[in-house]
Amino acid sequence: MGEVVPRVAPDSGPELAEKLIELRRVIDLAELSFAQTAADFAATEEYDEQGSVSAIDWIRVNCHMTSTAAADRVRVGEHLDQLQGGVFAIVQGEIGFAHLSVMARMAYAMPQAFDESALLEKARQSSPGKFHHQCRHYRHAADPQGFNQEQAELHENRHLSLSTWEDGSLLVNGVLDPVGGAALRTALEPLARRSGAHDDRNREQRQADALVELAMGGQRTQLQVTSSLETLLGLSGASAAEMELTLPISSKTVERLACDCSITRVLFQDSMVIDVGRSKRTLEGPTRRALNARDGHCRWPGCERPAKWSAAHHIVHWIRGGDTDLGNLILLCHRHHRMVHEGGWQLVRGEDGQILTIPPTVTFGSLARGPD
Repeated sequence: MGEVVPRVAPDSGPELAEKLIELRRVIDLAELSFAQTAADFAATEEYDEQGSVSAIDWIRVNCHMTSTAAADRVRVGEHLDQLQGGVFAIVQGEIGFAHLSVMARMAYAMPQAFDESALLEKARQSSPGKFHHQCRHYRHAADPQGFNQEQAELHENRHLSLSTWEDGSLLVNGVLDPVGGAALRTALEPLARRSGAHDDRNREQRQADALVELAMGGQRTQLQVTSSLETLLGLSGASAAEMELTLPISSKTVERLACDCSITRVLFQDSMVIDVGRSKRTLEGPTRRALNARDGHCRWPGCERPAKWSAAHHIVHWIRGGDTDLGNLILLCHRHHRMVHEGGWQLVRGEDGQILTIPPTVTFGSLARGPD
């Protein structure tokens, strides 16, 4: 039998902590050397001779970096003469390369007013993120005109593109200026919170749902839907419904939208238009206010989405003869409203007024999930 090699005991927690700090320091020193070399390389024409459009592009491709990271290193290298205090602080382990990157941005943005000594002490006392925040204040105090111009440029660079994929999904891509971004995040954050202990959506899914809720909330969104009578009734063999700005939608989606939206309907029977209804709110103001006061929030068990972001759901849909009165209405948030119509869940109001959720009777691939 061969020799048994004794297992080496892993480092203790304190030893691992010290090792991490030392490794980070070695990396920071290597980053300094890389930044100096990158700046020296950018001063040559070697990148052009090798067919790259810029030194940053060459570094991106050949050093396996993002354009942002490559540009950051070149900028640091180009301003090392103004950052000698910061370099010494890195060597001493007082700050990291990330701090120096922030200082280099300040030196680049305000060459005449840059004062390293005013920033270095803040860097020693702050994390890189906090230091970046402090430098924004420093920039404004030292160069308000330049700061304002930068903010104006960020606003001018805003854009939002919407494109539809072959399956009807909408691709959203864009950039907002800081104020616009803060406004959007402020509106989305409350809506993107988990709606129950068993809400298994990831954060990106919750944010996507929050954006839809934001568009559908408050003043109900006015949508134009073109449908056959058979589709509206959900009859077998009926074609899908048409809605502006997207591909055909299902009868269940039409049913959900018709619960609590302003809809402009175009209804067909036997290829002939039988009804063109103007935008008509299915739930009038006083009734909606009374519903909000009674329910207060989404009535799905365990969900507390506020009334403002909930739809008025007909327990018996008006398409099937249900009345639009308080006895036939409850508030449901966007997610749970969709679970009822498109997801096949049923709601029953008990004698005590409590809502009982009944999962779909037919499932594909997995058992029905419990209420959340």
